[in-house]
Amino acid sequence: VQLQASGGGLVQAGGSLRLSCAASGLTFSRYAVAWFRQAPGKEREYVAGYSRTGGYTYSADSVKGRFTISRDNAKNTVYLQMNSLKPEDTAVYYCTADASVITSQLRNYVQYDYWGQGTEVTVSS
Repeated sequence: VQLQASGGGLVQAGGSLRLSCAASGLTFSRYAVAWFRQAPGKEREYVAGYSRTGGYTYSADSVKGRFTISRDNAKNTVYLQMNSLKPEDTAVYYCTADASVITSQLRNYVQYDYWGQGTEVTVSS
């Protein structure tokens, strides 16, 4: 199983980025899938995710209205569209997936088995 995250970079405040997470060895449509982020010296933080059925998405309050998670089942890829970026969004962003995570566990990173390598996002002020 491999999750390949990409799309990070350096952007000015107010700008946008789209992160991608492509999976091999598993089918995203059968898994709970989420994006987490981790800033230096801080704990890993939930950003947004899909439930196993794909019928439920949940975004952290800090990104609601700015970030959108989406998926392309044909490409087995999940995306995170990030708009109106702020310096406090600076972090390494990770995609993750697990076949057993239920909706109430989406925000708990210790529940996930599979992780991508992370892609770094830096937002300058």
